[in-house]
Amino acid sequence: MAASVVSSKQKWKEFFTRYYKPDIQQLAVSDAKSKSLTIEFQEIVKFDVRLSEELLKNPDKVIKDAEDAIPLVDLPVKRKVAAFVRVVRIPRKTQIRELRSSHINSFVSIEGTVRKITDVRPRIIVAAFECARCGNQIYLPQEGSGKFLEPSYCSCNEEKKGVFRLMFKESTFEDYQRIKIQESPEDLRGGEQPQTLDVNVNNDLSGVLTPGERVVVNGILRSVQKINKDGKTVYFEIYVDCNSLEFEEQEFDELEITPEEEETILKLAKDKDVFRKIIGSIAPSIYGYEEVKEAVALQLFSGVVKNLPDGTRIRGDIHVLLVGDPGIAKSQILRYVVNLAPRGVYASGKSASSAGLTAAAVKDDFDGSWTLEAGALVLADKGIAAVDEMDKMKSEDRSSLHEAMESQTISVAKAGILATLKCRCSLLGAANPKLGRFDAFENIAEQINMPPSLISRFDLIFILQDKPDEKRDSRIAGHILKSHYAGELGAHRTHNASSFVTDVAVKEAQSPILPEIDATLLRKYIAYAKRNVYPVMTDEARERITKFYLELRKPGEDKNSPIAVTARQLEGLVRLSEASARMRLSDRVNIEDVERTIAITMSSLKQVGTDPQTGNLDIDILTVGVGKSQRERIKDLKNIIMDLAKEYGSGGVPLDKIVEKAAEHGLTKDKVEKEIKKLKEIGEIFEPKVGFYSHT
Repeated sequence: MAASVVSSKQKWKEFFTRYYKPDIQQLAVSDAKSKSLTIEFQEIVKFDVRLSEELLKNPDKVIKDAEDAIPLVDLPVKRKVAAFVRVVRIPRKTQIRELRSSHINSFVSIEGTVRKITDVRPRIIVAAFECARCGNQIYLPQEGSGKFLEPSYCSCNEEKKGVFRLMFKESTFEDYQRIKIQESPEDLRGGEQPQTLDVNVNNDLSGVLTPGERVVVNGILRSVQKINKDGKTVYFEIYVDCNSLEFEEQEFDELEITPEEEETILKLAKDKDVFRKIIGSIAPSIYGYEEVKEAVALQLFSGVVKNLPDGTRIRGDIHVLLVGDPGIAKSQILRYVVNLAPRGVYASGKSASSAGLTAAAVKDDFDGSWTLEAGALVLADKGIAAVDEMDKMKSEDRSSLHEAMESQTISVAKAGILATLKCRCSLLGAANPKLGRFDAFENIAEQINMPPSLISRFDLIFILQDKPDEKRDSRIAGHILKSHYAGELGAHRTHNASSFVTDVAVKEAQSPILPEIDATLLRKYIAYAKRNVYPVMTDEARERITKFYLELRKPGEDKNSPIAVTARQLEGLVRLSEASARMRLSDRVNIEDVERTIAITMSSLKQVGTDPQTGNLDIDILTVGVGKSQRERIKDLKNIIMDLAKEYGSGGVPLDKIVEKAAEHGLTKDKVEKEIKKLKEIGEIFEPKVGFYSHT
């Protein structure tokens, strides 16, 4: 059936009157300059299946009929409404790589990730020209080819080519933006490179997207002829004229929560076991690591961001670092958290560059200017960035993380662009020790290939060691085999029509590895907490944190004792306590939250801030990379070299004499060699010839 028979203004008037009269009435009284009426595709199907089919096949004609019909709807207020018709919820999605010539000029729905956007600029739709001879005005519609059309002749003299002046005030403009979307990684087969597609957006759709957002683009697929230096070719490029946008994966603030879900969330918050249930819902297929899962849970809820009157901003995001032996599921925890967070980005330090983590300056395909392309930390804004194998990163790439972790901004000075980008995200990092496995007798700063200034920015650091233990190993083996068995039953049931496996058997096998709280509900629980809960610390909680802080600081007053904590750890305690209150949707940070926080903080400090020689807490091991006892040894060793230098002169002191003298001070040969290396690094001594040392 022809489009003109199925689609008509009268048909659309009937549809709008039946389904969307209140919405059009709302538009009539709205002051918005650019108005849009969003209609659901299923409503059109319900009204007339043929009309919905015609919309997909012949969208230009059908959408124009719909927009022309809006002013015809009878309203109580006598005002004519002109609005754009936006169609959403198209059931069939088309992958970018599936687009073919048969799709051209049809209505398509495409999922993807926003990779690049241009600035919003005015685009002329109808150009008004004034004839220089007679002053006559000519209105010329500008077609979608991208070329500017000008009149050649005026009615005052059709023999001579006219001279025309563009009248800006009389011309009609619209807001215009071009975006590039890229296929989502989960839709790709192994080895495939993600494909991209250009999309034109206009009017109220322009300026609403940011790079990194997951989006569904509904619109009309267009084609334009490619031109090279020899002229026009037989090949055509495709792009989409966008009709509507749907945000597929939204941030915490925009995640929709129904009244029923809100009721479930509030009921869950009153459960006494809510902490255990949330922790048990994080990576349930991985056995153990309750402390790590608790830290990750606190990280997902985060503390409260404070903006002080003097303009200072104190971050609320919590940074966590996992250091440990290979093969103990660090990467698996990272990937699970990225999937659980409403906005999560995963990057591997081995394959991530500084530009890939922060921002890259790229030449714009659209107009040749330089633009910034957002990196992983910027894309994770208001979410979690998981960076695996941080120890494998180049030192210059790691330096870009300093600013991102503390001030949560990224300053860029590239290709003439000076910009500061926001990266208000929590960082969940994973690293392996330098020599593959962790050595309990060496301090952490020496074992991780990361500068102490970066390590100290993490609120919690956990060391995961793979120690043989028959009972624990037996439980881990049982858990892993149960996971595999459940997967085997599920695969057999799914792929075998005559499977002997029942649904009941699959559910029973999966029960040990199912999260206590469904992942979708947990995401919404986190979103609800971050949107609505801003806890305030009680007097008792403040006193307990102060007392704990002073207790750890007091030994440091003695010049012979190390400093256990600094103000940076104090701020971390506050953030973690707020996150604990948010986990139970409480507006008050009470003493229980502080005690929970102190327990997990002390556990972390004992693992990474304990001097292996003395057994005392020494925060300098993290912040400086050298503990107090090591500083004393280095000082003693330097004095030994200075004393011996008087005897041996400028030629340097032989190493065996230094070792012999140091033994009197209780230093072994291994320790001496290690401290000499440290003294050389900081420039306190030098080696005039091999095996001989002299002070500077």
